[in-house]
Amino acid sequence: MRKIVYVLIVLLQHQKWVFHFLLTDARAISPFSSPVSSPISPAMAEFSPGFQVGGEQIKMDTNIRMRVAFIVACAFVGVVMLSLLSLWIYHKKNLGKPRKKHGTNSDFVSRFSLKQSKGTLNSLKNSKSRGSISNLDYKLLEAATGNFDEDNVLGVGGFGCVYKAKLDGNCYVAVKKINGGGQEAEKEFENEIELLSKIRHQNIINLLGCCIHGDTRFLVYEIMENGCLETQLHGVSRGSTLTWYIRMKIALEIARGLEYLHEHCNPPVIHRDLKSSNILLDSEYNAKLSDFGLAITDGPHIKNNLKLSGTLGYVAPEYLLDGKLTDKSDVYAFGVVLLELLLGRKPVEKLSPSQCQSIVTWAMPQLTDRTKLPSIVDPVIRDTMDPKHLYQVAAVAVLCVQPEPSYRPLITDVLHSLFPLVPVELGGTLRVNSRASTAFVEQQTA
Repeated sequence: MRKIVYVLIVLLQHQKWVFHFLLTDARAISPFSSPVSSPISPAMAEFSPGFQVGGEQIKMDTNIRMRVAFIVACAFVGVVMLSLLSLWIYHKKNLGKPRKKHGTNSDFVSRFSLKQSKGTLNSLKNSKSRGSISNLDYKLLEAATGNFDEDNVLGVGGFGCVYKAKLDGNCYVAVKKINGGGQEAEKEFENEIELLSKIRHQNIINLLGCCIHGDTRFLVYEIMENGCLETQLHGVSRGSTLTWYIRMKIALEIARGLEYLHEHCNPPVIHRDLKSSNILLDSEYNAKLSDFGLAITDGPHIKNNLKLSGTLGYVAPEYLLDGKLTDKSDVYAFGVVLLELLLGRKPVEKLSPSQCQSIVTWAMPQLTDRTKLPSIVDPVIRDTMDPKHLYQVAAVAVLCVQPEPSYRPLITDVLHSLFPLVPVELGGTLRVNSRASTAFVEQQTA
């Protein structure tokens, strides 16, 4: 609309100039236009018939020019009005259309310094240089997913599905398809690329490439064969494949990934949406943090105009109530995930159609009672751990979900608390005796 107003001002100024020019031109030949322009005195004018005739002729020419100027001005106004009407119709037609943040795929590629790739697995892995990912062809992703066949769906998220895709050499990747979703989806798509193109860590998902096709966006990740932690714990298997040591290993690796974000990234990164569905497990149950669409870099700017985001049950109370977000908000979410691993319960459970209860509210009174704690542990792992280790994990979880952020530990402290609970074979420092070691091996091969 500003453009229309600007065009109106310019055209009106132009019209004024034309009218002024014609009027000035008419006056320039008139003896009455200036008292000092005529060299003939009034006395001579009275006795000069020739002057009188000429004066009438000049007056007649002036009137004609004035009429012409008026006609031209009217015509010009008509042109202006038609132009404005055309601009208004164009504006109305395009008002409802979503404005593209990136006009073309090439603009997007240049903005994020993406590398053009044919999409072979080797080329994807070789292009994982710091600060750069591959720009993939849509036709390749379409073929690799069997035209996005439902049989290849690995999971469903807020903005779309994740598909299993087969590339050259019988190698697989995961393709996240984001269908529209408006500005929020676009913002999360860009945020994910911007952060993951700079992050390289063994416990953070590896982004291999991306693709833009019309209104649809695609993110391509390394494949994680065992899906997400949420499905493993609360799906059909109900955690039966997750032994005590495997659960402690997963907790340790989640903490290690968070420590990298909080302590080793510059500026520090707050994940803001840590939950069991965003923790992915590979074929050996190595855990990696995923879904960085809501992640933000820590700094003064996050204190103002920060939209509340996250998942019910994982959101820290100070962020939910006051909008205060710090790295301790991630620590709270980690505490909830640790309770899921320990108790095998969902973060929020329905008691009735109108009433829900969080795992924190339900568990807190029993976690600190050593007589009650063993009875609320997930039945799959009950009585399979050293009681001292159980109490220690419960104590860590209690500290992480404290309502007051200052009472929660740093994620580095959590990491150091978990190392002694994980066997050396799984990345910790625990050296089990021969009997426990045999039991451990039996659990892993079962």
